[in-house]
Amino acid sequence: MLGKKAVLAATLKLLLVPALFTLSPPGFSAESDLPSLGDTSSSFMSQEQEYQLGRAWLSMLRGAVKTLDDPILKDFVEQRVLKLAETSQLADKRLTFVAIDSPQLNAFAAPGGVIGVNGGLFLHAQSEAEFASVMAHELAHLSQRHFARNLEAQQRMRIPVMTAMLASVILAAAGGGDAGFAAMASTQAAAIQEQRRFSRQNELEADRLGLLNLQQAGYDPQAMPAMFERLARLSQFDRNPPEFLLTHPVSQTRIADSKNRAAQISADGTRDSVNYQMIRARVQLHYEQSPGLAARRFRTLLDEHSGDHAAARYGLALALTRGGQLDEAGEALQPLLAERSKNIAINLAQVELDVARGRYASALERIEELLRVNPENYPLLEAKADTLLRARRYEESQAVYDALARQRPEDADVWYMVAEVRGLAGDILGVHTARAEYFMLAGDLDQAAQQLELAAKRAEGNFVKSSRIAARQEELARKRKLLESL
Repeated sequence: MLGKKAVLAATLKLLLVPALFTLSPPGFSAESDLPSLGDTSSSFMSQEQEYQLGRAWLSMLRGAVKTLDDPILKDFVEQRVLKLAETSQLADKRLTFVAIDSPQLNAFAAPGGVIGVNGGLFLHAQSEAEFASVMAHELAHLSQRHFARNLEAQQRMRIPVMTAMLASVILAAAGGGDAGFAAMASTQAAAIQEQRRFSRQNELEADRLGLLNLQQAGYDPQAMPAMFERLARLSQFDRNPPEFLLTHPVSQTRIADSKNRAAQISADGTRDSVNYQMIRARVQLHYEQSPGLAARRFRTLLDEHSGDHAAARYGLALALTRGGQLDEAGEALQPLLAERSKNIAINLAQVELDVARGRYASALERIEELLRVNPENYPLLEAKADTLLRARRYEESQAVYDALARQRPEDADVWYMVAEVRGLAGDILGVHTARAEYFMLAGDLDQAAQQLELAAKRAEGNFVKSSRIAARQEELARKRKLLESL
């Protein structure tokens, strides 16, 4: 253990840190930091600073964790959260999304409109309204700028806390002995308790605003207390509760408060949907040990519901396709196609089956028919590009992936595939520029810089392409400077 002199020296070193700091990413002028009326946190960190901070943090996150690249799941999350955002108090609706490949329950909202969900959220939220209740709660954290307010509260506390700690250090150094260390410990404990109190207030505020948002977006508000009760049971019997419960502790007070408030709101709203249950089936299949085990579980569900369980039938068809039982997969899928002929997820299950059989023309014909009604649909466009790629129609696939990259410039999964198909199509310059975009989004700025240098060499003599590459190099330098400032 460290001796008291060493502890005193370390503590004094900490006390030399400036009492206040400002987070000012490069390129921000004083004018951009003006606070908005009624929002004192804006004087500490502007919304634009939060936006830049969140995007920088997201690039580091992508470089550290595995993400889900399922277009159907990603599109579902995006569309549902954007629907909630429309009826929320969120002023800055520049949202971006990330789906973490983890079966653990978690969801989060980071500064600057970054919304994240773990695959495990779909395993635990048993209805669409329960899923929406978690998302509405996270949007409330964003709309109330709890991140900036937390930092502001910590900074307000810093001077009195540091003054008390300094007094404790002086007392100990002057011979006060253990009394000085006891005073320091109590001071730190008081600071931690104050931070927890502020966090509890934030959670209750997010619950209340989330409930209103849930109801205004057309969902049953009773889903929020139902989700809380399930989370409470989960934490009661688990020695290692999921991350979501560590950052969003569920207390009896929160459950009771949400129940009381939900009871005062109209309960006429959506509770669940087949589409949500099909997303759950996709996630359950993803985390199952094998397609065969998943197929057995989905068959059991169908037997229990006398065959009338659309999501279980959908999951069964996917599991059979991925297990190579293609004829059985077709048989399982036919009733769904007959009942829900316009459903995109079900049609894409048939596309996946056709591709597995090598029937690319049939798959593309189905996709084109759906695109005539849904021309900008992300899962459909991705399926078209992927089918063309598998059919070795590389230039056509590249054109679709390029269109997707313009539509989804912040999607690292899309840029990864753009680089792959450009390579197969022989567009080497395009490979380097796409890889640079991918690495910038994934937080590997050294690799991004290397790819841009290679692209610049290949673009020599082409003024337009060279100018675009130079602009991306400037953006990369700005991003690097911002990350270093963190």
